Amino acid sequence: MWEEIVPLGYRGSYQQVRAYFREKRLSPGPVTARPPSPRVVAGWILRRPETLTETEHLRLKAVRVHCPEMDALTSHVRSFGQMLTERQGERLPQWLDAVRQDDLPGLHTLAACIDRDLDAVIAGLTLPWSSGIVEGHVNRIKMLQRQMFGRAGFALLRKRVLLYS
Repeated sequence: MWEEIVPLGYRGSYQQVRAYFREKRLSPGPVTARPPSPRVVAGWILRRPETLTETEHLRLKAVRVHCPEMDALTSHVRSFGQMLTERQGERLPQWLDAVRQDDLPGLHTLAACIDRDLDAVIAGLTLPWSSGIVEGHVNRIKMLQRQMFGRAGFALLRKRVLLYS
C-alpha cells in the first residue's frame, strides 16, 4: 500500500502506514447481532405464538420479513398445527391446495405423501381415537427383541413379553 500512495504524494514513512493498517486489522468490527440458527427459528415456528417471548416474537418477525418463503412456511406450519390440535381434519384438502400453490418443495413432498392416504390422515386429524397404546406395546416388544440380539426364538420372546407385563 505504501508503494502505491507515495507516488500520489504521501510523505509519511512505511512504518506509519504499517501501524495504521495494523490498528485497523486488530480493532473490533462493528457489533451486529448474529442471525439465529435454523434450529432456533424452527423452534419459534413450531411453538404456539402465545408462548413466544416478546424478543423471540420480534426476531421471528424480522426473519419472516427478510425471507418470504419462511413467512409462507410459518403460516402453513401453524395452520397445520391448529388442525392437529383442534381436530379439524375437514380443513386438510384446503390446506393441501394452499401448500401446492407456494414454491416450498419440502411441503410439496409432505402433501404428496398425505395424498397417498388422504382418508386415513383426515380420520386421524378428526377422530378422537388413538393407536398410541398399541404403538407403545409394539415398541416394548421390539426393545425386548433387540435385547436378545436375535439369538433366541419366538418361544423365549413370548415368555419375556408375558413376564415383562
